[in-house]
Amino acid sequence: MSPPAPAGPPPPGTSPLDVDEAVFDVVERIPAGRVSTYGAVGRLVGVGPRRVARALSQGGGAVPWHRVVRADGSVAEPVRVEQFALLAAEGVPVRSGRIDLSAVAWP
Repeated sequence: MSPPAPAGPPPPGTSPLDVDEAVFDVVERIPAGRVSTYGAVGRLVGVGPRRVARALSQGGGAVPWHRVVRADGSVAEPVRVEQFALLAAEGVPVRSGRIDLSAVAWP
């Protein structure tokens, strides 16, 4: 499956829920054993990385949120243990507290 094409910025008047759904749609397409960054997801949706993080923290429990990490391969401290456990179960290597994005980055 090919990665989604960049959507560009959301049209004026787009509701926050529409942006959230666009983020969730992209995150659902990240294959098991791969990860993406907040910035990469944001570029595909047309928003910034902080907006992606907000969508996932406020309502991303039904999507594989654990497959989205920071640009340096690290994760947020409040979910660190759970996120690393979920990624390890998918075979994603964690070294020195970071994901090796060159090995498992998507898209």
